[in-house]
Amino acid sequence: MVLNLVLNLIPLILLVNQAFNNNKLINPGGSLVAERFIPPRGFVRQSPSSTSFGFYLSHLPLKKHGTKAKFHDGTEKNKPDVYCGVVDLPLGTKDLQQCADAVMRLRGEYLFAQKRFDDLHFNFLVDGKPRYFTKFSQGKTDHGSFLKYMDFVFQSANTASLKRELRKTPIKEMQVGDVFIVQGSPYGHAEIVMDMAINEKTGKKVYLLAQSYMPAQDIQILNNPMNVEISPWYELNDADIQTPEWTFQSFDLHRFKE
Repeated sequence: MVLNLVLNLIPLILLVNQAFNNNKLINPGGSLVAERFIPPRGFVRQSPSSTSFGFYLSHLPLKKHGTKAKFHDGTEKNKPDVYCGVVDLPLGTKDLQQCADAVMRLRGEYLFAQKRFDDLHFNFLVDGKPRYFTKFSQGKTDHGSFLKYMDFVFQSANTASLKRELRKTPIKEMQVGDVFIVQGSPYGHAEIVMDMAINEKTGKKVYLLAQSYMPAQDIQILNNPMNVEISPWYELNDADIQTPEWTFQSFDLHRFKE
């Protein structure tokens, strides 16, 4: 009986421990990714160019600390062990923006913000050919047209089509904006690197991950179930990357082509 009680308490103890350690590395008043999440002791953020994809991701706005991620139908994802922050981007009401879609959404938002409209395109699964934003929108460059274009893409692209667009990248060369992606059968998954920090004495690096999932849901900054001492940061190494709802291998890292 005592043993059963102890076993039942273990998940609660782990959750409390995670919350305690998260509090040390989270600034509740921070409104951007780079303001909300404090690197572990001895680590400093890397500083990418202000026009880079990495800078865009690390400076994305977040919803108020403690806000729960929502599904496309408005219900809440009540899983505090999974995520510790929610990206402040409108989700929409359709079950479209799932895992690979969220990665494409962030890449698309970046290209849109940079006014790189001619570079804004994603391939469809059916034929592997790109669909261009400018052609779809008939030259319109307002954000409403962009969101309609992204919904158009989400309906016909997935982890398989996105993976074919990306370039395989060695784990040791990771940059902000890189993507862990697995082409599944029937389902795969994709998560994106949102920020990084380095220990300048040891050379070790840590990184943040974000995902959407099924059904369509807000983009979330993920906790690290492997190491609650540095969660939500992940240590960069060759080991498998166990995230709250998926496990990747180091060779699953890929990068968008510039």
